[in-house]
Parts: sequence; C-alpha cells; structure tokens
Amino acid sequence: MAIEITDSNFDELVRNSDKPVLVDFWAVWCGPCRMVAPIVEELSNQYEGKAVVGKLDVDNNPNVSMEFGIRNIPTVLFFKGGKVVDKQVGAAPRNVLEAKLQAQIG
Repeated sequence: MAIEITDSNFDELVRNSDKPVLVDFWAVWCGPCRMVAPIVEELSNQYEGKAVVGKLDVDNNPNVSMEFGIRNIPTVLFFKGGKVVDKQVGAAPRNVLEAKLQAQIG
C-alpha cells in the first residue's frame, strides 16, 4: 500500500531514503488523480522493498507542493538520493510510470 507522505514526514521518507522514491501529488477533487491512484497502489505492492511509493495530498501539504512547484495534478516525482531525477505531469498509463520507476532502481 502506498504510504502517506506529508509536509512533516517528507524529509524522513523521501530525502533520507536509501531507495528510489515515487511521490504522487494528488487531491481528493482531482478526476485524473483517481485514474492514477490504482496504478500507484499496484506499483507500491510490486516494488515493496525495492522502492518507496507514496502519495502526498497537495491541499493538506502546501509546503512540499510549493517547494517543488506543483501546479498541475496529478504530478508524479521520482527521487533518488533525495533529489528529483524524473517526473510525470498529468495522468499516465502504468507502463510509463513503471518504466520511470524501474529506471531508478536499475
């Protein structure tokens, strides 16, 4: 299951992770976000132990959203070593998100 990432646990779960991290920036009212959500859950289960997969609600966590300039949702950011290494803005099919995550795992 995808973990809930917030302004308060972002450093611990994302910046300090020794694994690649996928963060889905979303909101309850966002239709395309609902299309991406099941894909994020599937990737969370598939890559358990290999990557951290989480979701960050932009309405409840404005600091991280602002820091990364999130203006459109869904936006999926891929982190490695605490830095953004790839991103996907807008809804995307599973194979696109999985390929970007797989590239960070190696």
